Amino acid sequence: MIVSVVSMPEGIARRAPVSEARERLAASRFLFVDAELPEEAPPGEQPVADLLGLEADDLPWLGAERETARAEFLGDAAAFVVPAIEAGRVVHLHVVATERYLLTVHRGPAGLVDRCVARFPRERPPDAVATLFLMLGEALETYRRSAVQALLEVEELEDEMFRRRDPQQLYRLARLRRTAAQLHHSLLPYHQAAEEFITRRVLNRNFPEERQRLAREYQRTSRVVLTEIEALQEAARRGFGTYSSLVSGEQNGVINRLAIVSTIFLPLTFVTGFFGMNFAYLSDELESRAIFWALAVGLQVLFLAGALYVLHRTRLWRRFREDEAVGEDE
Repeated sequence: MIVSVVSMPEGIARRAPVSEARERLAASRFLFVDAELPEEAPPGEQPVADLLGLEADDLPWLGAERETARAEFLGDAAAFVVPAIEAGRVVHLHVVATERYLLTVHRGPAGLVDRCVARFPRERPPDAVATLFLMLGEALETYRRSAVQALLEVEELEDEMFRRRDPQQLYRLARLRRTAAQLHHSLLPYHQAAEEFITRRVLNRNFPEERQRLAREYQRTSRVVLTEIEALQEAARRGFGTYSSLVSGEQNGVINRLAIVSTIFLPLTFVTGFFGMNFAYLSDELESRAIFWALAVGLQVLFLAGALYVLHRTRLWRRFREDEAVGEDE
C-alpha cells in the first residue's frame, strides 16, 4: 500500500509509511491521506481500516473490490464510494470524511486524487468538509469531460454521414452509445444516494451556511452532469436514426430509377410475350414484316414519348438531378 499524506491547508504532499499516517490521523486537526492499493487484492490482505487505526466495525467495505455506490453517515463520519472516469473506464474512490481528516482509498493510480492535490495549494480548502466537496466535484468533472468528448464525436459522425455513408460509422455510433450507457449506469445510483444524503443530512439548519452553499453547488453540478449524459444518450440514438434515414433515402432513389427503367422497357416485354404466343390469328394474320415493325418499334416509340412527357410534366428528372447535385456538394 502506497500512502500519501498532505498537510492541510498548506497542501504540501509527501509519501509516508503506514505507521506515520496512522499516528497523524489520530493526532492532526486537519489532514488529507490518500492510500493506493494494488489493483488486485492479494490473498489475506489486511483491512485498510485496521492498518490506519480507524474504527473497523463500520468500515469493512473500505478498500474492498467491486463496492457499489455509497453515500451515508457513520456516526461523526461521512462515507462515500465515488465513481469516476479514468482513461475511459469507471473506477471507484472510497472516501471517509470527518471534521479532522479526509481519507481516500483506491486500487491502482487515480489521476483524480493527483489533480485535487495539485489544487490544494491554490484553493486552500479551510476544513475537511470543503476538501470533501472539492474531491466530489472533481469526480463529477471526469464524467462531464467524458460526456462532452463523446457528444462531440457523435456530432462529427453525423457530419460525416451527410458527406459519405460508411458501415464503420455504425460501429463507432454503437461504441459511443455503449459509452453513454456506461456513464449513466455508473453515475445514476451514486447520484441518487448522494442526493438523498445531502438533502436529509447536510441541508438542515444545524449545518453552517458555507457548507450548505457547497452542498447546493454540488447538487447543481451533479444534476447538470447527469443531464449532459442523458443528452449524449439522445444524440447517439439520433445518430442511428440519421444513418437509417440517409440510407433509406438512397435506397428510395435507386428504386425510383429502377422503376423508371422498368417502365421504359415494359413495351419490349409486352411485344416479346405477345409474339411468343402460338395461336392461329398471330400466325395467319400478323405474319408480315411491316406489322411486326409497327407493333414492335412503333409501340415502343409511342410509349417512350408518353413516358418522357409524363416525366417532364411531373418534373421527376429535375428532382433526380437536384438530388445528385446535393450529393456531390456534400
